[in-house]
Amino acid sequence: MTVADVIRDAAGTLRAAGVDTPEHDAKLLLAEAAGRELRDVDKAMLMGDEWTLDEKTTARFRAMVDRRAKREPLQYIVGHAPFRYLDLAVGPGVFIPRPETETVVQAGLDWLTRNRIATPRVVDLCAGSGAIGLSVVTEVRGAQVWAVELSPDAYRWTERNRDAVARRDPLAGYNYTLEQGDATSPLTLPQLDGTIDLVITNPPYVPLADIPEQPEVRDHDPDLALYGGSADGVLIPERIIMRAEKLLRPGGALVMEHDISQGDRLAAFAHANGFTEARTENDWTGRPRFLFGMLG
Repeated sequence: MTVADVIRDAAGTLRAAGVDTPEHDAKLLLAEAAGRELRDVDKAMLMGDEWTLDEKTTARFRAMVDRRAKREPLQYIVGHAPFRYLDLAVGPGVFIPRPETETVVQAGLDWLTRNRIATPRVVDLCAGSGAIGLSVVTEVRGAQVWAVELSPDAYRWTERNRDAVARRDPLAGYNYTLEQGDATSPLTLPQLDGTIDLVITNPPYVPLADIPEQPEVRDHDPDLALYGGSADGVLIPERIIMRAEKLLRPGGALVMEHDISQGDRLAAFAHANGFTEARTENDWTGRPRFLFGMLG
């Protein structure tokens, strides 16, 4: 069978299981199983090539397709997920970073650039895999980043990704501090109160009344990272705003991801809790995605 035939068969299995992107997922799984790059699969399909796959590789690929057909997240199966310039280790117990969160990071970095803050002090609340804080500390040379994660399972993934970054980039690893704790508690990082330039965060915000339909999200993303603690999902984001208000110096900024239904409510809450500027901004799909607030 050609590579195109292998992908066609696997994609058919995934399509029948309701997977949204069956061809793309099949190609990624074959690349992972065969130890190749995705571009190698695309080239082989274009050229009509045949690959000789040994029994072990074939069995691995079939097992991966079976797992994906059961709607296990693709990123859990391959064990990693891209985020900006990073490739993060992920698996059961940690929230899979989404492309829209890259917009949140970019908004924070743009604010630092506009304000010419050369060596910023940044806090990443609800760190998850470490996607946000590790992006900041690797992309902004000299930035100091403190990250907080409550879940022991997620914390282990954050540690793993921090250690991987530190091996490649010792300065970034030195400037990244990880703490296990409740991101909403005044007892977490109290020594930093009033000194932080930027708080950037993707907290749990899914409304309890709006359980996701996708099995990959509903059945695999940890509840602690998904749900915002109330029917409308704003309980935890509001507590994050209050914690950020204490952490930030005067003139400091908060960038916080939220549900598309929460923008006006959270902007009003920020205005009522010390932020002189608060507005919701869109992601690259044009949906209201994150709160930007500046402390007076």
